[in-house]
Amino acid sequence: MRTLIVGGSGFVGTALTEELHARGHDVTVLARSPEDAALPAGVETVAGDVTDYESISDAFEGRDAAVNLVALSPLFKPSGASHEEIHLGGTENVVRACEERGVPKLVQMSALGADSDGTTAYIRAKGQAEEVVRDSKLDWVLVRPSVVFGDGGEFVSFTKTLTTPYVTGLPGGGKTRFQPIWVGDLAPLLADCVADDGHAGRTYELGGPEVLTLADVTRLTYRAEGKSVVVLPIPMPLAGIGLRFAGLVPFAPMGADQYRSLKFDNTVAENDVRMFDRDPDDLRRLADYLGVAESF
Repeated sequence: MRTLIVGGSGFVGTALTEELHARGHDVTVLARSPEDAALPAGVETVAGDVTDYESISDAFEGRDAAVNLVALSPLFKPSGASHEEIHLGGTENVVRACEERGVPKLVQMSALGADSDGTTAYIRAKGQAEEVVRDSKLDWVLVRPSVVFGDGGEFVSFTKTLTTPYVTGLPGGGKTRFQPIWVGDLAPLLADCVADDGHAGRTYELGGPEVLTLADVTRLTYRAEGKSVVVLPIPMPLAGIGLRFAGLVPFAPMGADQYRSLKFDNTVAENDVRMFDRDPDDLRRLADYLGVAESF
């Protein structure tokens, strides 16, 4: 199967590229700087920017499927292009290229809580992008994962950016809940969406085997370094004021949107990994990845 992975040089993209290549797919990676990625031998690369239609359209010619993974992190404040430009505008260009170049299938990685009327720019843009995909003529699949962890991922580093060892403050005491999924478990599910036509027209919400609070993740992260941590609660209104001011500082990593994202959980109601004949309990846990015992 001739598959184009848009954003294939990123964290999830390289894992998916390896998975599809191992399954015998003819894989091409489209990215702004694909030469920087560690990709399997035989994987073709093409340079292009999803915000510039002319730079990407030729890459879609002759493909059986495309996967759109291009995204800005919701964990940090964007430093260049906006969520709307990347998630909405980029998706519009990908869908247009698929339709004009005859690519029948698109797998779009979205996000839990994607909603065109959502409370953060990230969630709104992801929701608007979903509408573009659903309104297309393509055989589409929408995948909404919780936070993804693994080598090269941002979730653990984000936790360390937000906290300090030994004693740390967290908004609301770190009660925001996540359902982290390991990239090594997510990539095969995405590959199944590409290969199996039975997934067309469906939206899947995917999470890992457990729900962890931000405080739980903080303790695990520092335990992996042989350090303990006591979490002190920062009242949410006070945290909101601080992060709103931080948003006005050009090089501050977080801002008001990150505060708003901490006000709602990032978990699934029903874990759709079961739709891929996977038992959630068999998925890798964050503690196992970090090499620590999971006890609080």
